[in-house]
Amino acid sequence: MQHSKWGSEEREYPASMTRGANFTLMFLVNRDSYSVIVNGAHFMEYLHRLSFSSVDTISVDGGVEIQSIAFSNPAVTSPPPQPGYAVHPHIGQQNQTKSRHSKSGPKTRQWCNATQAFSAAFCAPGFAQTPPPYTPPAILVVPYKNIIVGGLYPGRNIIIQGVVNHNADKFCVNLRFNSGVALHFNPRFNENIVVRNSLLKEQWGPEERTGGMPFYRGQPFTVTIMCDTKCYRVMVNGVQMFSYNHRHFLLQEIDILEVEGDVSLSSVLV
Repeated sequence: MQHSKWGSEEREYPASMTRGANFTLMFLVNRDSYSVIVNGAHFMEYLHRLSFSSVDTISVDGGVEIQSIAFSNPAVTSPPPQPGYAVHPHIGQQNQTKSRHSKSGPKTRQWCNATQAFSAAFCAPGFAQTPPPYTPPAILVVPYKNIIVGGLYPGRNIIIQGVVNHNADKFCVNLRFNSGVALHFNPRFNENIVVRNSLLKEQWGPEERTGGMPFYRGQPFTVTIMCDTKCYRVMVNGVQMFSYNHRHFLLQEIDILEVEGDVSLSSVLV
């Protein structure tokens, strides 16, 4: 919608959602288009009709129940971050103000420039136009370990962004519970494979090694682990690459995320 008018509709794609079923919908913002990914599978490309830098609001309406909405910044490609340090945006611009007049008198509305990384709370009336001093995010040190509050459940996603070290041998992502590892996701560059496995009752199970190698030394990556009712579905850079059937079925017990090995992390969303 531009200038209060809808544009031409695009309808050539069949619907990929069913009534009463869970879904995961992801929008990847590219230079020329939005990539729409539904339940881990590429659905469509939608070419930009206005500058994406002016888009600052998300709206969901209709017959749907929302479990979670998450936003993720792209991994920084050049220069790569030093190991163990998070990448944070540069904040330098000040808020701008606009005045609008109505029949009841003048009203002032404060708004945030789209290039700023401040939340909407700083745009509310009563806040100063100059934002408070910028506080950098927490340092993401590798090895990385964090609690998954509430454990896993169908529909929960974990998004990990970072850069593979230039001389990388391997790295791994572990989803752990009290006495084992539910999912061990292990790219190995010397073997050019990604190994998946589980550690149950102090014993490793059979490895899964098919599916190709989507990681490259020195390159950024985004890994999305989607917990489904029967399996984990793993997307790499917006493309579903692997599925791994659950071997530990008490999902809420899985409450620890680990990242180890030859990578630098820029963002982890749980």
